[in-house]
Amino acid sequence: MTSYYQRMSTSKTIASTYVFLSNSPAATLRLGRRLGEKMTDGGVIALVGELGCGKTLFTRGLCTGLGIPEKEVSSPTFAFVNEYRGRLPVFHVDLYRIDDIEDGFEIGMLDYLAREDGVIVLEWAEKVLSILPEDYLQVQFEVLAPQRRRLELTGFGERAGALIRGLDD
Repeated sequence: MTSYYQRMSTSKTIASTYVFLSNSPAATLRLGRRLGEKMTDGGVIALVGELGCGKTLFTRGLCTGLGIPEKEVSSPTFAFVNEYRGRLPVFHVDLYRIDDIEDGFEIGMLDYLAREDGVIVLEWAEKVLSILPEDYLQVQFEVLAPQRRRLELTGFGERAGALIRGLDD
């Protein structure tokens, strides 16, 4: 059996990218839902962006696409992790309150990243990018205006790349 540490890589391969310009919170929610509907197995989704850019909103959409009621999804800022049950289990992790990777280890990040039975969504993932597996989806949020966002989805590895390519269907 391959350990998590053996699966980590220092050079991650970009398999696919997708840029989405959102003109409203509803559009960001719909993109997340569309992605959730396309997911057939677990994986890691790394959300990167400033405070208030739409990370939790995107996660709410992703979860609804996986069959989780929208009202059940909230930011786990103070709990660190919220777990949701849908078509695939979702482990929604908020790293806002950690300072570095060492803090991530203390809250059990490696245990979540080693799981293969669900979707791990990491808000503030820029704090732990170096420990992510080779295959993950990164969503970079950029605030363009109060209601406009640019979301760049980058698939590192084949599974994440296939998921992004499926958005064109």
